[in-house]
Amino acid sequence: MDTQCNQESFPFHPLRNRDVIARFDGGTITSDGGALLLREVEQRTGIIRQFARCFTDHRSPLLIEHTVEELVGQRIYGLALGYEDLNDHDELRRDPLLAVVVGKADPTGQNRRTAEDKGKALAGKSTLNRLELTLPEASGATRYKKIVVNSDSVEELFPELYIQAHGKAPDRIVLDVDATDALIHGMQEGRFFHGYYRNYCYLPLYIFCGEFLLCAKLRRSNIDAAEGTVEEVERIVRRIRQTWADVPIVVRGDSGFARDKIMRWCEVNGVEFVLGLAKNKRLIKAIAGELRDAEAKYEETGESVRVYKELVYRTRKSWSRSRRVVAKAEHLAKGSNPRFVVTSLSKEEFEACVLYEQEYCGRGDMENRIKEQQLYLFADRTSAATMRANQLRLWLSSIAYWLMQSLRRLALDDTEMARSQCRTIRLKILKLGASVRITVRKIWLSLPSSYPYKALFQQIYEKLREPSLPGRTEVSM
Repeated sequence: MDTQCNQESFPFHPLRNRDVIARFDGGTITSDGGALLLREVEQRTGIIRQFARCFTDHRSPLLIEHTVEELVGQRIYGLALGYEDLNDHDELRRDPLLAVVVGKADPTGQNRRTAEDKGKALAGKSTLNRLELTLPEASGATRYKKIVVNSDSVEELFPELYIQAHGKAPDRIVLDVDATDALIHGMQEGRFFHGYYRNYCYLPLYIFCGEFLLCAKLRRSNIDAAEGTVEEVERIVRRIRQTWADVPIVVRGDSGFARDKIMRWCEVNGVEFVLGLAKNKRLIKAIAGELRDAEAKYEETGESVRVYKELVYRTRKSWSRSRRVVAKAEHLAKGSNPRFVVTSLSKEEFEACVLYEQEYCGRGDMENRIKEQQLYLFADRTSAATMRANQLRLWLSSIAYWLMQSLRRLALDDTEMARSQCRTIRLKILKLGASVRITVRKIWLSLPSSYPYKALFQQIYEKLREPSLPGRTEVSM
């Protein structure tokens, strides 16, 4: 019996006396109509363009069909729109709207050189994969992989973008440092088992300033969580002070970063720090009275109680000097919960309660930013064979985060979505069905009349088209 591979119509259950029939005959339709807003963000900030400049292209100019900027743009826009895998691009390369967003002069792909590529304006998975796998020693003589990423340039780009995003110096800069896990499910280079996460993983280092990503460094997991922090913080602080010499800077992190090397560097270089401090018997003994008081008050009221105490503390071997420690003696329903913070900030500037509850606990928002990038922009897709390729994937995700964060900062600031995460922005704003019609002189996008966020879309558009946006520095394009 003959089988019909391409069914022309799909009859569904009727609605009362009406048949419900679906057909793939709608013409050129995209599911990512809101991506044009991301293109406007790129036009205003030049984030992707500046990232593309971090690559050296050894290909022959006569043979190039996709520029470096178009290749990295395709990958970054894809991540922002929810396409996490390279395999997705074998179909996405046919999407004329994505080609428009990327900047292809021929978004229909009819002018491609080979017959098999006609109708596919963008690069396929193999071309994008070669971008990730190029070795640092590649040259024009290399056969296939000839686009080399300059790691130092990428690392310098993130603080540069932060400076560009501010028209003037912030009153204060707080650098939040943290390490997280990126699970490994194969035999990738740098594979180690991590006891805390109970799995094979990488241990990337992140540095944020509020919502601004300043560092995303992929590392093996057989190291101390704080390893390399001084070098990354030093690089970021040096670039910031080249522009804003006098702005106060604070480094903030959990107890995994309370290392003498980090604290000494901060003290020598005029950078303050607020770091969690792991509890031990000496510290617990020093606040024994406060813990008893907290327990007694809890027994009286039945509510959690916090009592703070100032300490001058020094470890027996690992610290080079004594430092201020703020102790929190807390009693909860589950029992005693002592916590400690070591800081260079003086008591006159921040009393114990304020230092702990506002200065230190404020670092918790950084964990939301890491989660946002890993879950919704696929920063944990480290499945390539080499660490170099996986680091590039992490950077691609980081630039996608910068693009989405810039959309939120520049256009959603005074809307109901001002604090929305990338997933919500993607679902409500970017994932917008649209009919695409391309003529000789114009590209028409027909958006659905029933779109529930039409007013918000218009507000975002008008915001991005303003001649001057607050908190933005013009970038030479």
